[in-house]
Formats: sequence, C-alpha cells, structure tokens
Amino acid sequence: MNGSANLPEWRRAAELTGRRNECQMLDQLIAAVRAGESRGLVVHGEPGVGKTALLEYMAVQAAGCQVVRVAGVESEMELAFAGLHQLCAPQLGRLDALPGPQRNALLTAFGIREGAAPDRFLVGLAVLGLLSEVAVQRPLICLIDDQQWLDQASAQVLSFVARRLGTESIGLVFATRTVGRGLAGVPGLALEGLSETDARALLDTVLPGPIDERVRDQIVFETRGNPLALLELPRGLAPAELAGGFGFPSSAPLSGSIEAKFVRQIELFPEPTRRLLQIAAADPSGDPALIWRAAGSLGIGFVAAEPAADARLVAFDTRVRFRHPLARSAAYWSASAKDRQEAHRVLAGATDQRLDPDRRAWHRAQAASGPDEDVAAELERSAGRAQARGGLSAAAAFLERSAMLTLDPEGQGARALAAAQAKYQAGLPNAALSLLSMVDESGADEMRQARADLLRAQLAFTVNRGRDTPSLLLKAAARLEQLDPALARDTYLDALRAAWYAAHLARGTSLRDVARAARTAPAPPVPRPPDLLLDGLAVRYTEGYATGAPILHRALRAFSRPELSAEEGLRWLWFACSTAVDLFDDDTSDILTRRFVQLARDTGALTTLPLALTTRIVVQIYAGKLNAAAMLLEELKTLAEGTGIPTPPYTAQLLAAWQGKEAVVNELFKATTADAERRGEGLGLITGGWMRALLYNGLGRYEEALVEAQQATAWPQDMGILTWATLAELITAAAHLGQPELATDALERLAEMTRASATDWGLGTEAYCRALLNRERAERYYEEAIDHLSRTRILGQLGRAHLYYGEWLRQLGRRDEARNQLRTAHELFTSLGISGFAERAAFELRASGAATRKRAAPARDDELTAQEAQIAGMARDGLSNPEIATRLFISARTVQYHLRKAFTKLGITSRSQLDRVLPNGPEGDRPV
Repeated sequence: MNGSANLPEWRRAAELTGRRNECQMLDQLIAAVRAGESRGLVVHGEPGVGKTALLEYMAVQAAGCQVVRVAGVESEMELAFAGLHQLCAPQLGRLDALPGPQRNALLTAFGIREGAAPDRFLVGLAVLGLLSEVAVQRPLICLIDDQQWLDQASAQVLSFVARRLGTESIGLVFATRTVGRGLAGVPGLALEGLSETDARALLDTVLPGPIDERVRDQIVFETRGNPLALLELPRGLAPAELAGGFGFPSSAPLSGSIEAKFVRQIELFPEPTRRLLQIAAADPSGDPALIWRAAGSLGIGFVAAEPAADARLVAFDTRVRFRHPLARSAAYWSASAKDRQEAHRVLAGATDQRLDPDRRAWHRAQAASGPDEDVAAELERSAGRAQARGGLSAAAAFLERSAMLTLDPEGQGARALAAAQAKYQAGLPNAALSLLSMVDESGADEMRQARADLLRAQLAFTVNRGRDTPSLLLKAAARLEQLDPALARDTYLDALRAAWYAAHLARGTSLRDVARAARTAPAPPVPRPPDLLLDGLAVRYTEGYATGAPILHRALRAFSRPELSAEEGLRWLWFACSTAVDLFDDDTSDILTRRFVQLARDTGALTTLPLALTTRIVVQIYAGKLNAAAMLLEELKTLAEGTGIPTPPYTAQLLAAWQGKEAVVNELFKATTADAERRGEGLGLITGGWMRALLYNGLGRYEEALVEAQQATAWPQDMGILTWATLAELITAAAHLGQPELATDALERLAEMTRASATDWGLGTEAYCRALLNRERAERYYEEAIDHLSRTRILGQLGRAHLYYGEWLRQLGRRDEARNQLRTAHELFTSLGISGFAERAAFELRASGAATRKRAAPARDDELTAQEAQIAGMARDGLSNPEIATRLFISARTVQYHLRKAFTKLGITSRSQLDRVLPNGPEGDRPV
C-alpha cells in the first residue's frame, strides 16, 4: 500500500495543484457510480506525476461509498492472486451469493479450498459477481495503485473485470505507469507534468525562503512539471545552491533523480535505521509484526524507526508504508547485495512456514547466494501449490528460480522443463522458449528431450498455427513412441489437427504424411476414444474416406457414451464434433456439439469454450437455425472480448454467407486470408473459397461461385466438410452454367464420401447434386434428395433441394408443380433467415407466375438493443440470471437491469411471457 494517506493535509492538497480538470473528471466518475452506473478508468503517467495523489483525492471525495484499496508491490509480483486477495478478502462473507463454480474457483484461487486449478476467467466472473453483490448495499470504489506491479494472475482478473463492468454501481480505477494490453479499451486519463505556472506555485509550497529566479526556472525546467520531483528534489539543497543554482542540473532520468534524492536522504540515517528500511522494503506485506520480528533477529529495536518516521519517509503504524514506491525502491536497491540477502534471510526466518509457506520460500530464494537444493525443493513445492490454485505465472516464476538454484544438471533440466511448461500455460511463449534452451544445455535424458520437443511444437502451434507446426509435432510424436506410447498417440492427433490447419501450405509434412506415420504408432492395450479417432483418421487419410469411415463411426459411439471423462471431453471433443460433421452424421454432431458446449460451461473451461461454440455454431447453421447460431456467435464475440483469446471469424463468415450478406463475407474474407497466407494456415484460404462459393450460389452469381469453388478444391487431399461442402457448391455452379463436364470429377469425389457415410444428410446432398447434372433422371434424384433430407436436421440443404427441383420443373413448363416446390423453398428459407436463397426462390416463384409475400417483422423485437435482445432470448430459453451472466461475462445485476428494460419495451411483466413476444427460439440449445 502507498503511504500518502499518512501525509499532512497540506501535502496532499499541494500535490493536487494544477489538477482541477482531472479532479473534476474523477468527481464525475464518483457521481456516476452513486447514480447506479459502473465505470473503469486507467490513470497513467511517469513516476511522481501525481497518480497516487488523485487516488487519495478519490478516497476522500467518495463519501457514502465503500472504498477498497489495492497496491501492487514489485517484490510481490510472483505471489499468485496476492493483489486480488487485498481486494476480495474483506468481502468473502458474501461468496454464498455466487454460482457454485464461480464460488469454488475463487476459494481455490485463494488456497481456501482444494480442487482442480480454476480457469482464470471463471475467477474473473467470480470477482465481478462478488463486487456487484458488495455494491448492492453501497456504491463501491476500488482503487488499484501501481497496477504495473500486480502479480500477473491478479492483473489479468482485474483487467477482465474492468472490461465487463455494467450497471453494478462499481468504480474501478487503476493507477499505472503505462497502459498494458490487458487494460486496452478501458477509458484512460493521461497525466503529464504541470504547467509552468502551476509548477512554480507547487514549488513555492516547499521552499524554505526566497530563491534565485534562475534557480527557480532551472528546477521547473529540470523537473518538467513533475509534482513529486518539485516537492522532493529541492529538499536538502544547500542555501548556496538555492541562491546561486550551482550543482542542481542533472542528466539523470527523472525517476532516477528522485530515487537518488531518496537514497541521499536514507544515507544520512543511522545504520540501524537503514537496515530497518531495507527489511521493510524487502517485504511488501507491510505487516509490522513480521518486520519487527525480522529486525529483532538482527538486534534492531523500535528506536531505529524514529529518524525515518520524523522525516516522513516511512510510516510505522498498523501497516508499514513508504511515502512513495520510489522511496521503497531506494531503500532496497541502495543496500549491498549481501545486505539484501540478509534482509530476505531474516524475513524468511520470521515468516510462519505453516501460514505463509510460499512467501517464506520466496524470501529464502532471494537470500540464497548460490545453488541450494533445499531452497530449490521448497520453491518447487510452492510452485505446485500455485499451480493448483491457477496461479500459472507464479508457478512458472517459482520453478524458474528453483531451476536456477539447482546444481545437479539433471534436476535443473527437469525443473527448467516444468517451468517452461508453466510459462506456456500462462501464455508466455517467449519465456518458455528461453527456458527450453536450459533443458538442452542440461544434458536432458531422452524422455525429457522428447517432452521439450513436444513443448516447442505446441508453442509453435499456439503462436503461429502455420506451415511448420505439423513437422514439429510429427518429430515429437515419433520420439515419444518408445518412451510414452499414450502421449505419442495424443501427439499424433495434435499433428493431424496441425496438418489440417496448414493444409496445402504445410512445409515438408502433409496431412497424408502425418497419417502414414500415425499408423505405425504402438497400439494401446485398451483403446480410449481418442485412440479410436486416431486410428480412423490415420486410415482415412491414407487409404481413403470409405475405408476410414467405419472406424470413425466406432470412435464417435465411444465419444457419445456418458462415461467419457471431463478431461477427455475437453481435450478431444473438438476432433469428435468435427468428425461427426465430416461424416454427415447430423444426430451425433448435434449431441456431441451440445455436450461439448455444456461441458466447457459447467467446468468453467473458458479457454476451451471458443472451440466448443465454433463447432456448435456450424451445426446450428446447417440445421437452418440461423437465429440460434447468431446468438451463439454473439456469445463467442463476447467471450473473445472478455478473455482476450482471438478466434478466427470463420463461423461469422459462414453465417453471413447463408444470410446472403456479401459485404460482410468479403470484409471477413479480407481480414482472415492475408494473415492465414502469411502464417501458412491453408485452412483459412480453403474456408474462404468455400464460403464465397456458397454466398454466390445463393445470390445466383454462378460464374463467381465456380471460380471460388475450383480454387478451394484444387488441393486433392480430403479435408472433410471443407472438401465435400465445396464440391457441392462447385457442382451447383457448374450445372447452372450449363457446364456439367466441369463437375463430373467433383461428383465422384463427393459420392465416395456420401456413400461411405450412408447417412440421410450425405445421400440427400449427393442426390440433389446428381439431379443438377443429370436432367434426364433429375426428378427421381430430386425426390430422393427431399426424402433423405426431410429425415435430417439439415433444413438449409432441404430448402435447396426444393429450390432446385422447382427451378427444373419451371424450366420444363410444369408451372403448378414448380410453384409448390418453390413456395416450400421460399417459406422455409424465409422462416430460417436464409436471405440469399430466399431471394432466389422468390425470383423463381415470380417467373412461374406466383406472387410472394414478405413476412411481417416482429412488432416489438426491433425496439430492443442488441444486448437486451440477446439477454431476453436466453431468458426465454430458460437460463437463469447467473447463467446468462456467466455466458455473457457480465454480472447478474447487469442481466437483471437489461431484462427489466426489455420487459418494459416488450410490454410484458415476466419471463414466462417471452415465448409469446420472442417466438423464434433456438430449439435444441436450451439448458441441459
């Protein structure tokens, strides 16, 4: 914590000189919070510019509000959730108001409850919910000073909360030197030096008497209007210096000059006082009992505090607080390395190992002057505790320091690898790579080196997901075959996924190469669902779709069993869902994608949820539930904003293509393809071609559709849905252009897959494609397509079969029959929101002599804002306020606020009436 509150009133007032506009802005923020709004603000600027003074101003002005203070301290950055604990510890009595998963996540993060490491975004939702509950009684102002020194876990959670504030009567104000990526998007207040007039006025408050004008000008110039420098640098200058200006100019950085001023002040204290300040600076907890126990072990008594207290440099009260963070830094770094180590040694000795083992371990590590196995082992245990609580960055720091203190090369390599894995999980890929070099230098054994290779490949996929990743994963899998067969098989699956993403842009290793290698992997004694999936994919990509399909159907049955563990589901359901769609299995794809989404939500696996939502959106689009897909897509966007995890907009592009929104499709295409080509992600290029072909076929622009489809199918390797869906578009375009010969090969490739799948979805798709190309037998094929597709969930394709059948009948002059088919297609497309194809059907209906009616727009739905409509739709589908809040990364209070507004606009009074005013619900996506 900062010690400004212990300074005299005149000093706090002086620090606000020239900050009238800034104070007014803070007053407005306080007024908004009192009025029921929530606001976030980042106050940023160089050290000493007045950030802390403004926080102090807010604390005084926020009368009637609850004020909670948090301060980051540089030496505490490695203790997971330390900053968050400052904020939440006084409020833990309200945890019962939170949903169970959120409550458990926060308790686990604080080490109060044992359990699996919580997802950090679930912890963020818990903190948001907890603060909103606290704010119900009185508006809440949270002041976070020195945000740049918060531990990473706390910084991530608090920046998440700041971006998700709504209507909870919460003010969240950060003071930081620079605005990092985590706080991007939160409103900011940049502080600069004072104007010359205000700087002179502030300087006058600390001058002991008259001063030479040249010296005054020089001080103002040197300090650049920095308030702390104006208040601190003149103190201690000799009268001759103030009179004549000799000796003041300095080329040192401003913060360095101020810190040097504090160092000079500290150097004048007696040695016991200096040692006491070094001990106090080395422990950020500010616990006076701990500091006095540590000082007492060196024979330092209470009297040692008097010189520093008299100089107002440090306040020894219920907490030990330095006047400014630079004063703390000066006290710590002005000590010799030996004295700093001794300060940490006595602090470690004074820290209760039972109550705070991690802080004790960290002090012991800082006290070590060389390798120390006992300390290294203690750090390793601390890392395990941090990892169990979800403090991955803290675990990585403990493990890295543990490796540095390990003398034995083998042990050092093992700890360095564990540290690299923790860095990877914490989202620090570059730091992980540097630690892997230590693993190499340690002379790691074969198993450790294989795991290092695997981690390098995983890092490459995470960072780039491009052309080199398949070969890296393939190398790692081959190396693991004799060392850990189960891990080798998992790695082959990852290599297949990487090769699928890289597609034709992979460097040196194709999808078929990976599949061929995977077939040599040791067979497991008892196959797991992912083992069956690997075997099926390996056969499919080497011997063909038809040979692999039966094995893949068996794998899907294994994934559908209720005994599938949550761990296996979260890891592998993406593969299973994609495979179900590739096999035209609409029932299984519906079951698995719904299960995948529910599992990710129930377990709070918010880093996996984007993958789950993506698979579910694709299935809903093919089922013609475009409204449901749009709602899930909004959730996916909200998730990306809340977590900062980017998600390629492929599903948004697919939805827009079915909706006939050309501008949206092309904008998304441009945004994704250039980056995909640069990184070597061929998937992006193939996907873009398929979706634009679909769009242009819907708009009746068959020449453009054919060009896109031909480019996307030029690579002969089967890519599942990307292949068969694009082949169907190529056939459609070529048939409408009267060039069936261009589609003959495409039909044979498609038929190989559809007949092997033997599903109504696949056979129906093949049948309408055959009808398009074979006009003599078209009627039989169209009726066969409609029969098959009518038994599926795939309503969009069913509508297309009716449309193409109606077109064919009209061209033969069978107008009555044509109108029946076209009207069915038009009504189906219109009800589903498939606008492009609906316009095609309307055009054909008019050509057949029939009139079309436009559907009336809902009377009230368009009055709602996008968020109100989304929340009302979820409430209609049976979700509770906490469940909606969790999906949308907002608080339950904000959900309640938006629902009240929606009810008023819709003219209803309860959730039970939503079905009447919002009739088009996402069937099949209700809570399970």
